[in-house]
Amino acid sequence: QLQASGGGLVQAGGSLRLSCAASGRTFSTYVVGWFRQAPGKERELVATISRSSTSYAESVKGRFTISRDNAQRTVFLQMSNLKPEDTAVYYCAGAIPGAGPLKYDYWGQGTQVTVSS
Repeated sequence: QLQASGGGLVQAGGSLRLSCAASGRTFSTYVVGWFRQAPGKERELVATISRSSTSYAESVKGRFTISRDNAQRTVFLQMSNLKPEDTAVYYCAGAIPGAGPLKYDYWGQGTQVTVSS
């Protein structure tokens, strides 16, 4: 089970940190992704973190940082230099890595991020 938090209203250029808290003893093995969905747009994968690597969408590279604290079973998304186009509902999701394509089976509720211009 995942629970996302930390969204809010911020001015352009500001920062927010989202948290994704997980339950379960195998959390450290999960790949965790942050997704976002703006009104009228498709869901977008923003950032992922595995045991040893991270990846980012081009639209957020250099501005967002994903990290994890396995002891606290939490994944963070530090968002800086926010832009109005970052406005969306942000979701975290977990996937168990295996031999096949990654499948995000575990989803948290969304947290709204609104960036005003």
